[in-house]
Amino acid sequence: MPATTKTELLAASESEFSKLQTLLDDLPAMLRLEKDADGISPKDIIGHRAHWIDLFLGWYRDGQAGRPVWFPAKGYKWNETPRYNADLRQKQSGLSWRSVRSLLEGNHAELLALVESLENDELYGEPMKGSNNKWTTGRWAEAAGPSHYRSASKYLRQRLSQFQEERDRRNSDVRDQSGSI
Repeated sequence: MPATTKTELLAASESEFSKLQTLLDDLPAMLRLEKDADGISPKDIIGHRAHWIDLFLGWYRDGQAGRPVWFPAKGYKWNETPRYNADLRQKQSGLSWRSVRSLLEGNHAELLALVESLENDELYGEPMKGSNNKWTTGRWAEAAGPSHYRSASKYLRQRLSQFQEERDRRNSDVRDQSGSI
């Protein structure tokens, strides 16, 4: 259920970010850059989450300043987010694991600072300026922060589970082979 108050939004942001950080801290180094069947690595997921926070912050600033707000970004429509995300992965391909972690932490801090600077009615009283839809600033902030942290955590848990299953299967195969010699 989406947050409806500043307090709920801050609590969700901190809680989901903390869970994600714990997963990232425990992620085996050899899995961090390993691509899945879709060509996406855990590093890509974290870079993506960091970038979308930055997109939201830009949307908010542009809307407040009366400038055009491009959703999701100039030159892309919402139905083109797969292409946008693929382009983003290409642009971020040279970033290291440490770099994307730092980017995520910095953008998370900026997200929290914005939320903390706004009153409840500024977050939830009306649609976000420039968004051309009914979503409030708080709802957009939640989509960029806690909701993205939650989906990243889910993806990483799945990848970690697959990694552990493969490791266990390889270890079992090695034990079976060594027993038959």
